[in-house]
Amino acid sequence: MNSEVYFVPVEKDKEKNIENLKRLFDTVGGRNSISKNASVAIKVHFGEPGNTAFLKPYYIKPIVEKIKECKGKPFLTDANTLYKGERSDTKSHLQSAKKHGYTQESMGIPIIIADGPDSHDVEKIKINLHHFKEVRIAKAPIKADSLIAISHFKGHDCTGFGGAIKNVGMGLGSKAGKQQMHADVIPQVNTSICNGDAECIKWCPTNAISLKADKAFIDRSKCIGCAECIAVCPTGAISASWAGTPDSIQEKMAEYAYGVLKDKKDRCIFFNYLVEISPNCDCYPHNDPPIVPDIGFLASKDIVAIDQASIDLVNEAHGRIKGKDKFRTIYPNINWSVQLSYAEKIGLGSRKYKLNKV
Repeated sequence: MNSEVYFVPVEKDKEKNIENLKRLFDTVGGRNSISKNASVAIKVHFGEPGNTAFLKPYYIKPIVEKIKECKGKPFLTDANTLYKGERSDTKSHLQSAKKHGYTQESMGIPIIIADGPDSHDVEKIKINLHHFKEVRIAKAPIKADSLIAISHFKGHDCTGFGGAIKNVGMGLGSKAGKQQMHADVIPQVNTSICNGDAECIKWCPTNAISLKADKAFIDRSKCIGCAECIAVCPTGAISASWAGTPDSIQEKMAEYAYGVLKDKKDRCIFFNYLVEISPNCDCYPHNDPPIVPDIGFLASKDIVAIDQASIDLVNEAHGRIKGKDKFRTIYPNINWSVQLSYAEKIGLGSRKYKLNKV
């Protein structure tokens, strides 16, 4: 049986988009997933300062309002990052959220960093899958009664694309969990284009990078594969090599998503926003222009189906990136379909879907 995915095209008028998001919530069955007085974790990405493609608060607030109508008790959440950015510790993370308009006053609900004030609020979840027998998840969303994941759909240099699976799996992994997922990524330096600006050194969480003859040098004995040096390098001199294959990070990410969702059957809803579809993650402190024009908003109770539908809509769109497979054009060495096929294999959902225009 095909999973139901609901879709509303983007409008030029912001108010129409806000009303359409409320309709989308009702159509996907939001009221049936949230009981009175239930705590509801809304997983978002607050965006790294310097990035402008992150989801803006006015697109999140309609979902907040609908949850309140259901008498639920929502809070916005994300977990701290592994790298040394402005979201790597709770105090800085909250400040970054504030810079982008996410505050308790503006949103009307608490902003809670999922792994707590010291990044140690972690829940161990047994999953007994291929890569992990146990995963380490940020505690706040695990303790919540329901989960709503609102994901900015975009490209990603380690997984091909980032959608609901990445937002839930990678996004809610603890620092140790994020390290486990990135373990097969080995950054390498092209010294011919490295300008020695040392930006990568500032972001490395393990001090694995130094300058040698004014070029970045990575000590692989210290590197944990977080890949953020790749993200911040202004010249593109650092790229990903692999200890295994690019497939493993996607499979591990899906297993972490499995751990998050394991005990929340019928109490999760996924929204993918296909707007400002940048080629890279919102973790970058900058962003490139969208690869295609804004498309619209999707909702589903199937995390696999919504990502598959999102990929299909992007690939059908006309934009500055040509070809039938936009993300393979950008990242030719990454087979993004691995995260979908593996997520389907472990029972997270189905790649077969029916797209219903709302």
